[in-house]
Amino acid sequence: MVFRYEYSGGIWIDLEQPNVEEVRDIAREFSISERLETELLSPTPSPLVAEDEGAALLVLHFPVHEAEGSDTKVQEIDFIIGSNFIVTVRYEVIVPLHHLKKLLEAQKLVSNHSAITTDVLLEILFAHLYTSVRDHTDHAAESLSRVEHTMFDERERDTVQSISKIGREFLHLEAALANQEESLIRFLATLGQRDFFGPSFGQRSQRILAERTQVAQLVTTYRAIAAELRETNAALLGARQNEIIKTLTVITVVILPLELIAVTFGIHAPGAPLEQNPNAFWIIIGLMFSTVVLMLVYFSRKRWIF
Repeated sequence: MVFRYEYSGGIWIDLEQPNVEEVRDIAREFSISERLETELLSPTPSPLVAEDEGAALLVLHFPVHEAEGSDTKVQEIDFIIGSNFIVTVRYEVIVPLHHLKKLLEAQKLVSNHSAITTDVLLEILFAHLYTSVRDHTDHAAESLSRVEHTMFDERERDTVQSISKIGREFLHLEAALANQEESLIRFLATLGQRDFFGPSFGQRSQRILAERTQVAQLVTTYRAIAAELRETNAALLGARQNEIIKTLTVITVVILPLELIAVTFGIHAPGAPLEQNPNAFWIIIGLMFSTVVLMLVYFSRKRWIF
């Protein structure tokens, strides 16, 4: 699918799941070299920066969260930038680019004239992409906040898996943004050296880099919070387990003397105490009860219980 958006002095071509003929037609239209054309024909597993005489290529991978309960994955976008054109190639639907196309189409219906230039549109493209990553991060942060409230409602066991999953999501976001840094810096530096857009592009490139840096710092912060909550949850779970073990230990310690008393008075041997006493049963029960009370009072004063 080929989307065309003409603006002041140039054009944006967006290729979604293009076939070979569509890529070759665009390459001929904008005089893109065979080397760059080859990179567009299939996905590239890692970030890439390349250039020819009239254009520069950037391959980036952006993290995306498809649905509730699914893991974070990355989607590839190939950018080819010339002085008066932008070509983006993607191999699946990418939501922020889809929204941007709808926005530009609506704007075009209102006004036939657009003051957007190539460098401005490039900044808008990256702003939408990093805003989408920020929204993804905020969504994960909201999930983390809900897990935090659950954790302090004595549901530590239920939150172990949730915190681990959210922490892994932040880890994938952080890795994807970190992989972009070097390639994005090189690409923007290449455009600046080519002087496609004039001296004002320096400020735009700084803003694009700042967008990535801010989102990356936000992800790092939330990942640190998730790690701290994981440790807190582990401490709460450990404390709760210790309380359970302590309670079971006290019960065991209390029962042992009762068993000893029962066994002692259950020995039917000559001279056994209370053997002939008609109130023996109630005397033994009273002795057991007194033993339990004395032990509980002792444990309480030692602060082992209650």
